[in-house]
Amino acid sequence: MQRDNQYTFTGRVRYSEIGRRKQMTLPGIINYFQDCSIFQSEEIGFGLGYLAERRRAWILSSWQVVVRRYPLFEEEIEVSTWATDFKKMLASRNFSMKDGRGEKVAYANSLWVYMDMERGRPAKPESCEIEAYGTGEPLDMEYAPRKIELPACFEGLPEFPVRRYHIDTNEHVNNCQYVQMAMEAAETGKDICQARVEYKCSAVYQDLIFPRVAREEDRTVVKLCDAQGGPYAIVEFRYM
Repeated sequence: MQRDNQYTFTGRVRYSEIGRRKQMTLPGIINYFQDCSIFQSEEIGFGLGYLAERRRAWILSSWQVVVRRYPLFEEEIEVSTWATDFKKMLASRNFSMKDGRGEKVAYANSLWVYMDMERGRPAKPESCEIEAYGTGEPLDMEYAPRKIELPACFEGLPEFPVRRYHIDTNEHVNNCQYVQMAMEAAETGKDICQARVEYKCSAVYQDLIFPRVAREEDRTVVKLCDAQGGPYAIVEFRYM
């Protein structure tokens, strides 16, 4: 439901969204946020069909996702999103997930780039699109820089190919799939309280991903690279 420039929908934590401890996973939370933004675009008339016809897309540039606690199986949840700013080809967007008592369990900030997919370069959105989304007040949260500070040394892990199930409607690896790849590479087993992602270059079907991992006292940083070492995405995890 769209109200005062904010889109909200409710749900119930499904079995397919939980891990072995009956808690929603971090990818589950990210997918809810991503779905919420797409639902808003569809409701205001600027969804997938509109963008595909014009060869345009909103491409995610960076995430900062904060988790206070992971909702449990069958819990009622409410997910919201709203744009907070538009500057030329860029848009900032916040997200929130609340439990049945109205307590905020997770929230996020994100930066998006409006892309001309035919030319492969940023484009300025139409004024009617910006007006349809509108803007709301930014979340009261500690905003991290978009750029992730890199450790000095990384450990290389075995490469793996991009599979068909990694691919989304833009024919690129889906935003959340990079997070899942990084979680697999990090292998800490700890509960993540914050994930930051810096998207650098889009991987496509059959590309090879070369993971590089750096573990520090308070965080793990994963670079998902191409064969030449150029990163597709950089992911930072901090733990509860």
